Amino acid sequence: MSHKIPKRTLLKAISLTAAGVAIPRVPALAAPQPRVLVAYFSRTGNTRVIAKQIRRARDATLFEIIAATPYPEDCQATVAQAAAETKSAYLPPLTHFVADIQSYDTIFLGFPIWGMTAPPVIRSFLLAHDLAGKQVVPFMTHGGYGPGNSISVVGAHAPKAIVRPGFSLEADQEKRTQDTVSTWLDTVPRSD
Repeated sequence: MSHKIPKRTLLKAISLTAAGVAIPRVPALAAPQPRVLVAYFSRTGNTRVIAKQIRRARDATLFEIIAATPYPEDCQATVAQAAAETKSAYLPPLTHFVADIQSYDTIFLGFPIWGMTAPPVIRSFLLAHDLAGKQVVPFMTHGGYGPGNSISVVGAHAPKAIVRPGFSLEADQEKRTQDTVSTWLDTVPRSD
């Protein structure tokens, strides 16, 4: 934003300064702070924990990405559904969108890795929002196999965004819990 000082005012200030009269300083206008959005999808809560930490650390706005039709509670059913959606290029509808996406400079985008890739709901989010010129910083949770091709998926679905290197964290508590409980249940006699 340009602030022009009229020539007459400037000449008067120079002559008053030369005459030894102190002129009060006008405080500089502060540049607007860059706005940060943390958009995330989390089925079990692992990604949500990281999203909330980023929100606090960056004084960001938090936005949960929610599929219009929730994924199954059962992990194996979710994996099967996500694999079928990915294979067919299905884009699940979302319940809501970021109305003022243009007001954000940086978008931290969080999601779990399903089948070595980003969940289809993330593809829906990326295609539903114009992220041109925005800095997109992915953060992912996974069950031990790493981020797979998720960064390239983000780049392909937000081609005009500036996609930064992502952060990934192994968060396989659900799988370990299921395996541990299954092993224990195998030791308990059935009463059938």
